[in-house]
Amino acid sequence: MSFDLSPAGLAQLLASPALTLLTLAAGAARVGGELDADTLALMSSQVSAGVLEDFSPTDSWPLIRQGLMGEHPSGMLTVLRECGALARLWPELDALFGQGQASPDGENIDIGEHQCRVIDLLAAQHAPLPVRLAGLLYNLGKADSPPQHLPVHYQHIERGLPRIEAIVRRFGLSPDVQTLAVLTLRELERVHRAAPMRAASITALLERVDAFGQLARYQQLLLICRCDYHAYPGNAERAYPKALLLERARQACLSVVRCDGQQDDPMALHEARALAVATALRSSRWADAAE
Repeated sequence: MSFDLSPAGLAQLLASPALTLLTLAAGAARVGGELDADTLALMSSQVSAGVLEDFSPTDSWPLIRQGLMGEHPSGMLTVLRECGALARLWPELDALFGQGQASPDGENIDIGEHQCRVIDLLAAQHAPLPVRLAGLLYNLGKADSPPQHLPVHYQHIERGLPRIEAIVRRFGLSPDVQTLAVLTLRELERVHRAAPMRAASITALLERVDAFGQLARYQQLLLICRCDYHAYPGNAERAYPKALLLERARQACLSVVRCDGQQDDPMALHEARALAVATALRSSRWADAAE
């Protein structure tokens, strides 16, 4: 990550406290870019004084993008949250901190901190920007889950969709960002639940995400799922079993030779693929395909 330290660049920073604040926050995403307590206190006082009130989201995005593409993106998010800027620039993400979710082992974790671990893992894999953003946004609907349903975050997908759309509009993000973010929101938990005994469900999942025609996007989804899994306490060194399972299923689907009429009969093709998956995984042919 580089910053413009030319006389013109420095003059712009000095003339805009908001730009200076975001530049410092973006710098915290670099290795060794941590800020001291005095700097954080000054940034907090500036946010409280309203330096971000007239700073447009689209103007802030280039620096936020720099931070997200840093080696340690959570460093920027932590700084923005500690100085109060995250709540003003990205309230949907800020609202996740302090919200609990059960890990696969039953331990209660903070969702906001979990998303920070996810994006750092994605950064370690040199993931592109749309993947890193999708890795931040798939739990947005869990910020205000009805308390009577906890620890289950009932209908979080329905709540998360408009929040992703709002973020895309606010920062003027590209359509591919929204496409992958929405796909991840809808499918991540289904990927985690994939099981050998549910051949029809696995086939339906692969068809929904177009694992045959959009292989690169499908692989990005799996990378996010893998990082989500590894971000839970105790999972860092464990293999993610769903990736191998789904690849075996995808290869089985690809082995299906389309017969006459299948080209125009999606159900016939689905049934043939499900049978191939069941054979490959040695599972029941028909399980409940509805999730």
